Amino acid sequence: MTDCLFCAIAKGEKPCDKVYEDEHCIAFKDIFPKAQVHVLLIPKKHIKSLLELEAEDHHLMGHLSLCIPKIAKDLGLEEGFKIQVNTGVKGGQEIDHLHYHILGNIN
Repeated sequence: MTDCLFCAIAKGEKPCDKVYEDEHCIAFKDIFPKAQVHVLLIPKKHIKSLLELEAEDHHLMGHLSLCIPKIAKDLGLEEGFKIQVNTGVKGGQEIDHLHYHILGNIN
C-alpha cells in the first residue's frame, strides 16, 4: 500500500508515540484521544479492514488478540478497558488499515 499512513508508521517512516512493538504489530498513542488512555494497535501487514481478512491471517489475528491485554496491563488498565474496531466508512473507520482502539479511564 503506497500511501497508507499506518503502513508508514509501521515501517518507521512516520513518527508516533509508540507504546509497544514486535515483529507483527505496533501500538501507539492516538493523536486525537477519545479517552484518558487511547492507543491504536495495528498489524504491520496491510489489511484494509476486518472485511478484508483472509484465512491466512488467523495467526496474526490471534497474535493481536494476545497483545491487547499485555498492552493494557503495561498502560495500567488492570481494572478494565474497552476495545473498538471500526470497520468501513459506515462503521466509522477513518484510516483504511485494520486497527484496534484500546481505550481506558473513559470519562
